[in-house]
Amino acid sequence: MTVSRRVVVVGGGIVGLAAAHELTLRGHQVTVLEKTEQWASHQTGHNSGVIHAGPYYKPGSLKATMCLAGNRSMTRFAQEHGIAHDICGKLIVATSADQIPRLQRLMSFAEANGTPARMVSASEAREYEPHVRAVQAMRVESTGIIDYTAVSVKLAELAELGGAELVLGAEVTAISQRAEGITVEHTKGRVEADLLVNCAGLHSDRVAALAGLDPEVRIIPFRGEYYELTAERSSLVNGLIYPVPDPDLPFLGVHLTRMIDGTVHAGPNAVLALAREGYSWRDRSWRDTRESVLYPGFARLAAHNLRTGTQEVLRSFSRRRFAASLAELVPEITKDDIVRSGSGVRAQAVRRDGSLADDFIIQKAPHQVHVLNAPSPAATSALEIAKHIAQAAESVS
Repeated sequence: MTVSRRVVVVGGGIVGLAAAHELTLRGHQVTVLEKTEQWASHQTGHNSGVIHAGPYYKPGSLKATMCLAGNRSMTRFAQEHGIAHDICGKLIVATSADQIPRLQRLMSFAEANGTPARMVSASEAREYEPHVRAVQAMRVESTGIIDYTAVSVKLAELAELGGAELVLGAEVTAISQRAEGITVEHTKGRVEADLLVNCAGLHSDRVAALAGLDPEVRIIPFRGEYYELTAERSSLVNGLIYPVPDPDLPFLGVHLTRMIDGTVHAGPNAVLALAREGYSWRDRSWRDTRESVLYPGFARLAAHNLRTGTQEVLRSFSRRRFAASLAELVPEITKDDIVRSGSGVRAQAVRRDGSLADDFIIQKAPHQVHVLNAPSPAATSALEIAKHIAQAAESVS
């Protein structure tokens, strides 16, 4: 029988709220602290709203197993709670012959992971997307689109119905550990708990450090900027069109996504953000930038990706370059067919050797569970990550 514990969850994005809901279902007393005044303010509320299916991830990894299960559980959650979604499928397209081996590698991952997918010819690809350029493609039927902010709001509602205390506008300022538990001080008071669950996303490494942990990774913020197709040209895309990703990078590449509201988003690129909450070049934090560039892992990462990084920055300032990237997928797209849309910031976990964390990282300590790396497909996998967190929470002393 599970012993009820007092748990404080730091972070009100989709992972933190899913964890809070799961913990209340298991009979724990939960307090959620979110430093902003609304749920899903950062990574959750700024992503492309895709229910991923899992062909990208190394077989046997947490991302692979949780994405496949998450695709199903997130779809069920949306159905049960009336949240707008559409399982529309997507195409991953090879636009040149030299990309076919990488596409075949993805297909082998899909088969190993149990992802419903199949290879299709160029002509079959155009049956789904008449305007696409492809020499070969992979069709992934179980990919969908959803409103993750609505999911987060519903999770908050369910957690509160389960007895959780939800506190907005509560920024954590200090964490101290006692023999019998943990004390978290924040801008609206303090919480005494048996256990800390850190789901702080862009600030997860800082929360871990406040708790006395030496996190195995550092968060380096990367901004992803989006355009969208004009209303007159949105008919160029029926669903989701993705390139074959570079296996050496954690980003999936600039892609086209028909959103749940019918608009077609294009992007994102990936540039270093000058603040952890830096949604434009104007958003700057000296502290955040200094911590990023002085971290040994950043210099090593930059040295190995100088050409790619330069191209991403140039594309950030050039609508023509951005449109040219999209035209590799849909040749009819020009710079006059796209307009600026929003942006998001990815909490990219980087190790001291400059390597990018390529799987979810959940680090434990006495009275503590820290989610230190949960980028895409974390939103898809949120309900599964929550179960993993709850199991970890019940196993730590």
